[in-house]
Amino acid sequence: MKADLRFDFLVDMQKSSLTVRREFAAKRQLVWDCHTKRELLDQWFAPKPLATKTKHMEFKEGGYWHYAMITPDGESFWSRLDYQKITPIDSYAAIDGFSDETGAVNPDMPRARWDVTFADANERTLVTTVVLYNSPEDVQKVIDMGMKDGMTSTMERLDELLLTLAVPDALA
Repeated sequence: MKADLRFDFLVDMQKSSLTVRREFAAKRQLVWDCHTKRELLDQWFAPKPLATKTKHMEFKEGGYWHYAMITPDGESFWSRLDYQKITPIDSYAAIDGFSDETGAVNPDMPRARWDVTFADANERTLVTTVVLYNSPEDVQKVIDMGMKDGMTSTMERLDELLLTLAVPDALA
């Protein structure tokens, strides 16, 4: 990550929430596309050294993304993100949860609502993700599972992908 790109990871136990603010050196449409298209998500949405594999993606209200984060030795960790509200290139809201390979959500793991907004910030894009859990205990559980380090690594992978996708203004 470039040192001058904003990254905030804020925990609010009283509100059972995490807020991640991350700036990217790319235009909003491109950052939006990286969050909403399976072929791009599969290139960055996992902390190193994991890889992402989409099984199902339907980016629309009522649709869902079912994917696995896969370790180098082949172990898969499945998740499902159910899209609730989408305002193209501005925001989306979804319910996130761990699942099995069939997409059935694991009731023993925390679920959360993700409210993700995209805003222009000069020549950059600021993505703000507010993650609301059911309880402070659920927040602590995901923190203990390494949420901050995982998010940091995942966002750095998006930085790397954006460098390969961004078209310099002189060529646009």
